[in-house]
Amino acid sequence: MISFFICLLLLIGGYFVYGKVVENTFAPDDRETPAVKINDGVDYVVMPQWKLFLVQLLNIAGLGPIFGAMQGALWGPVVFLWITFGTIFAGGVHDYFSGMLSERNEGASISEVCGIYLGGFMKNVMRIFSVVLLVMVGTVFAVGPAGLIVTLFKNGNVSGIVASTEFWLWIILAYYFIATFISIDKIIGRIYPVFGICLIIMALGVIIGVFTHSDYQIPEIWSHFTNMHPKGTPIWSVMFITVACGAISGFHATQSPLMARCMKSEKQGHFVFYGAMVAEGVIALIWAAAGCSIYAVTDGLSTGLSAILANGQSAAIYDVCSKTMGGVGVALAMIGVIVCPITSGDTAFRSARLVLADWFKVDQSKFTKRLILCVPLLAVGAVVGHLDYTIVWRYFSWTNQTLAMIVLWTASMFLFREKKNYWITVVPATFMSAVSMTYFFYAPECLNLGTTVAYPAGIILAIVFFGIFMYATKKQPKEAA
Repeated sequence: MISFFICLLLLIGGYFVYGKVVENTFAPDDRETPAVKINDGVDYVVMPQWKLFLVQLLNIAGLGPIFGAMQGALWGPVVFLWITFGTIFAGGVHDYFSGMLSERNEGASISEVCGIYLGGFMKNVMRIFSVVLLVMVGTVFAVGPAGLIVTLFKNGNVSGIVASTEFWLWIILAYYFIATFISIDKIIGRIYPVFGICLIIMALGVIIGVFTHSDYQIPEIWSHFTNMHPKGTPIWSVMFITVACGAISGFHATQSPLMARCMKSEKQGHFVFYGAMVAEGVIALIWAAAGCSIYAVTDGLSTGLSAILANGQSAAIYDVCSKTMGGVGVALAMIGVIVCPITSGDTAFRSARLVLADWFKVDQSKFTKRLILCVPLLAVGAVVGHLDYTIVWRYFSWTNQTLAMIVLWTASMFLFREKKNYWITVVPATFMSAVSMTYFFYAPECLNLGTTVAYPAGIILAIVFFGIFMYATKKQPKEAA
């Protein structure tokens, strides 16, 4: 329990100390923001800072910091370290720069931002990559809640069309169309802060429940500094890929431009972007602690947690909430596992629309121009929702962290051009390069070459990427001259 509180204090302190270092490095000023300058009443709309924070939190979170953290708890309390230091030195930095670089470039999508600092080839790669990833995320976050709603109806002995997954899939997709199409302050700006508060309350209820149950003891890192995964899955780099949203996630970079287009001042970035990531880290830390403390450990392995996770993410969240909060927890769990994915899904489609709009230079202030992008996007989502995408989805974790790696290298090039301290992004970029490349060589769904090949290959490629960046920094001044 002591190590949990130490990590919690480090996260909070990280916001005020390292988050300020990051902000001072970027150096926000009083220039006119895109929300004020453009203000099209659709995507560029000024919103108050507290709404920006809560909407950003909900957009980047969903179930990510909950289920990912519980999966990470299979390795034991060592996961606390990744959540804590990953959030402070990688995730917070990534989210801040992805949001602020978008803000500095007229609210551009992350693919356009990458193109500005890494070149045209990378811009086109990121355009395709971002749209495919966002449509996939949006579709999965429609199918999952639809299935859960049907399960609830069937458990209540309700039959008919309302107990059909197809029915609820179309209902959710219809909502996605509306939320993707209309002004951001009409639905997202009004109700998402409420759901953001629910996400926070659910986390607080879980940790209070853990503390008030004498049977639940959060293990200490120093007494369980070992791999507790029942299958012996290696910590490096699988744990770093598994716990994405609770430490660092490339998906966040696709969401940050939404709020970058709604900021009244650049100085709000510290609270909105870095702050939301720290809040997500705290939520992930709480759920990881619950996973480590509630379930039985056999021979030093997290067998009890493994058994509950085998029933699916919704069942695991339901179980934790019911054990820590009783009936109130069950109600919060239902909000969490149904609403949170949907709210991440619709902003995924909205982000996809904006990526396409930036790509093809389609003016989004006009009703008909938004229809041109919304209709085919949701049509593709409807088709994908009826396909067996299980195999494709396995690649999400890797592509997610690879996107984070690219964004950090983008921020590094920006800082170099601005003659600022680029090491605050180069170090996490190099680290995430090693994580992503190691996983690519190791994972069964990727090259499946085992740790003997994956470990050195991942490190070597990370060094190569670092070398390419350093070469670019030496070459660029000569070309400019």
